[in-house]
Amino acid sequence: MTSQSDSIFDADQQLAAGPRGWLVVLGVAGFALWHIITNVWWIEPGRWQNCIHFGGFALLAAWMTSTSSSSEPGSSAGTRTIDYKLAVNLIVGLLICLASLWIAYAENGIYERTLSKTGQSWQFTWVDKASAFLVIVGVIELTRRLTGWIIPILIILSLSYIMFLGQWLPGSFRSASLPLDDVVFRSLYNDEGMFGVITTISSANITLFMIFGAFLVISGASDFVIELSKVVAGRFRGGAALVAVISSALTGTISGSAVANTASTGVITIPLMKSNGFRPQFAAGVEASASTGGQLMPPIMGAGAFVMASYTGISYATIVAVSVLPAFLYFMSVAFIVRIEAMKYNIGSDEPEAIDMAKIRAGILNFILPLAVMTFMLISGKTPSFAASYAIATLIVVSWFTPFKMGPKNITRGLMLGMKTAVMTAILLVAVGLINNAVTTSGLANTFALMIAQWSQGSLLIALTLIAIASLVLGMGLPVTAAYIVLSILSAPALAGMLADVQIMDMLVQGISDPAVASMFMLVDSPHVAQIATGLTPQAANELLSALPFELAVVLRPQLVDEQVMLGYLLTAHLIVFWLSQDSNVTPPVCLAAFTAAGIAGSKPMRTGVEAWKIAKGLYVVPLLFAYTPLVTGSWFEKLHVAFFALFGIYAFNVLLQRYAETSLSWWKLGLILCGGIAAFIPMQSLLNILGAVVVSAAVFLGYIQSRRQNTNNA
Repeated sequence: MTSQSDSIFDADQQLAAGPRGWLVVLGVAGFALWHIITNVWWIEPGRWQNCIHFGGFALLAAWMTSTSSSSEPGSSAGTRTIDYKLAVNLIVGLLICLASLWIAYAENGIYERTLSKTGQSWQFTWVDKASAFLVIVGVIELTRRLTGWIIPILIILSLSYIMFLGQWLPGSFRSASLPLDDVVFRSLYNDEGMFGVITTISSANITLFMIFGAFLVISGASDFVIELSKVVAGRFRGGAALVAVISSALTGTISGSAVANTASTGVITIPLMKSNGFRPQFAAGVEASASTGGQLMPPIMGAGAFVMASYTGISYATIVAVSVLPAFLYFMSVAFIVRIEAMKYNIGSDEPEAIDMAKIRAGILNFILPLAVMTFMLISGKTPSFAASYAIATLIVVSWFTPFKMGPKNITRGLMLGMKTAVMTAILLVAVGLINNAVTTSGLANTFALMIAQWSQGSLLIALTLIAIASLVLGMGLPVTAAYIVLSILSAPALAGMLADVQIMDMLVQGISDPAVASMFMLVDSPHVAQIATGLTPQAANELLSALPFELAVVLRPQLVDEQVMLGYLLTAHLIVFWLSQDSNVTPPVCLAAFTAAGIAGSKPMRTGVEAWKIAKGLYVVPLLFAYTPLVTGSWFEKLHVAFFALFGIYAFNVLLQRYAETSLSWWKLGLILCGGIAAFIPMQSLLNILGAVVVSAAVFLGYIQSRRQNTNNA
């Protein structure tokens, strides 16, 4: 039995298989080229582009999710045996593809027929209805094959909610039912639906970056990353694990998948760490944590930055710029625990790792220049599609000055590998559009926001905890991009509002003298309204804000908080949700990246998951910094101030988890480090921050001196 997911996209195997294999190569590689051409030179109308994008990937997904004997199309030797299961899958995939094209073609006709019959519902022909049925049922089934049952169940519940289920639910969850034709039209043609904004992110951005990542792999850039990591980290204690951290960060930002990144770099880094003496579960945990951090790493950040830019209206360059320091903090938190582990178990030495300079020379042009071109174009305001396309072109040109020349055969390999890595994301984002449309249409997002506000009782920490729990539950069955999309729709607006309320509370404490602004609070049933002009105590201000009805709070915030400041809070909220949505990769009971790493390391999966969760605790620490410090919205001085002292707090947190620094620590030293870490985290309190940093540094330095004395005595 040969897996279709391997054979379809194997350019060498297909080209060796004769005419049918050549047709497969032309089709798959041509589909990849179509994405580049239509996003750079020949701009396809949006609906057509998204429908063609889904149709092509639906055919590929139907093909690759079937299994066949060697008699599959493109196989060698003239075997005539027909694989009926494969044939049925190809027919189904082709029907979904044709139906998708019909959806784009039929849009104008539906508008014209409906306008000519005023007062009636949307006028679908029988072909329109059949096509709608095929694409909706088709995307649900293909998503089930690629990701499991969770997303299909959510889609079915979402469609049921706006058709009939909503009218039976109690309280705030009650929703009016919509006619079937209206649900179908909204699902297909709304900007929030199947072929709307979310699918545009996939067709115009993500697929191109998947192709770019595949070109980097084919060009030997991944070998360069490993060797470069040795240059940077190989001279430090536990350097093998630091190599894994750096290499996974660099490759993960492009791959967009923590699991895929773990599988690809882990086969190199995990055995390397084990050979250096790291425990198998720790080696696997480091790889899973670093690969998860790749999604947080500028300039690409997997798919998250594109989705965030589309939802918030904030420029891609801004999102990338504010993500640099948080990503640095995350990877430093992983590096700290690697150092502590190496010292605790006396792993490795300060001798440098062996470096293959030939691989560095071979890959330096193929990695550095294309990434530099892409980053420059993104920062200078070019669209991600232009940046990715020109990065691919740069890679092809410069590769001819290296041993890994990107000739026609390697270009074909890169195009087909890019399509292989993009299939699941492409189908997934179209499917999520059905959930997005139902949430938007029903107003469920506002209901969820109200629920968070009520349950948290105005406490930002409780709200963050609720969102973290929701992200973990969603992430058990959803890829992190889908978990982020769903969670951001439901919770980001509420979280942004709560962040704005912190500023409004400060205004209430200081007093609001403007009668026009103060009068807005007259609708609130609270005894504190009369003291607004003179100022309230913090407790009274909090009580007044808690008494604000949700609908009134939504109206008041834009009036009291500057528009640019509100945008900053919205970005902060989305970053918090995005970071928390990554935790399902490394947090038991379902942690796919950790389980993948455990398979490579030969360690117990659940034990590896716990280890990965400990190593990746930056996923929880940094969102707290987002919420309570000016790490996102402050000036560069404020951001650097927060980040610098947060390093001491993060290190202290690691020491407390491991109960070890440069040597074993007594309880009084651990207590000292705890106090110092807390002081280092307190936002923008320079004296306390400096005191905390000094305390942590002193405790660690004393431990280092003690360790050196012990080593001298043992020698």
